[in-house]
Amino acid sequence: MIWRGESGVEQRLSIAVAQPRCVAGDVAANAVAHAEAVRAADARLVVFPEMSLTGYELDATPVAPDDERLAPIVAACAENGTLALVGAPVPGPHIGILAVDADGARAVYGKVCLHSSESSRFVPGEPAVLEVDGWRLGLAVCRDTGIPEHAARTVALGIDGYVAGVVHADHEAEVHGERARRVAADHGVWAATAAFAGPTGGGFDGTSGRSGIWSATGELIAEASAAPDDLARAVFTKQG
Repeated sequence: MIWRGESGVEQRLSIAVAQPRCVAGDVAANAVAHAEAVRAADARLVVFPEMSLTGYELDATPVAPDDERLAPIVAACAENGTLALVGAPVPGPHIGILAVDADGARAVYGKVCLHSSESSRFVPGEPAVLEVDGWRLGLAVCRDTGIPEHAARTVALGIDGYVAGVVHADHEAEVHGERARRVAADHGVWAATAAFAGPTGGGFDGTSGRSGIWSATGELIAEASAAPDDLARAVFTKQG
């Protein structure tokens, strides 16, 4: 599926939202699953769910960017020319996003809008933008997407798209779609949400899946199933 911007010199961004299987607390096994998802997606940008590398385990040890267990993801990104946005607890400590590519990993975001259960272990971050090939991507993690102020503050930084990793229970399958459509409608930016599928720990015996990508008008243009290891993919274009 291609979403075209204004006419002129065209810039393209292929993006996938992935929902790999997760073994709670097993960073090494989950890194292998992430690497498999990167290869299957064959996209420039692959977005993963909240805390996808550890499962939603609030007592998980933060994952440092130089952690050797990330090597399979680095290798897969090098093979495909991919930037992977991986969910993990990171030093700070934050519920964060690691940007992983052929050169390694770096922490690029910490969740801003923490739940009360999270705030006893983590500190909030600040709105942030990541630039990829001339595309400015606003970053978010789960509850951030449900707080209109977060999207407004992020959009104020100047963005093309709003990308998020989330975890929702299986009976909350519509939540992230409703939030993504609202961000698109309110701000005229496309949105991409990677949601957990299958069990992830932290009390989530079942999760929603249904990762999706929405156009800047709020149209759903790609959606994964509720099954672990599925993904959805789209290509965005804009005037250069």
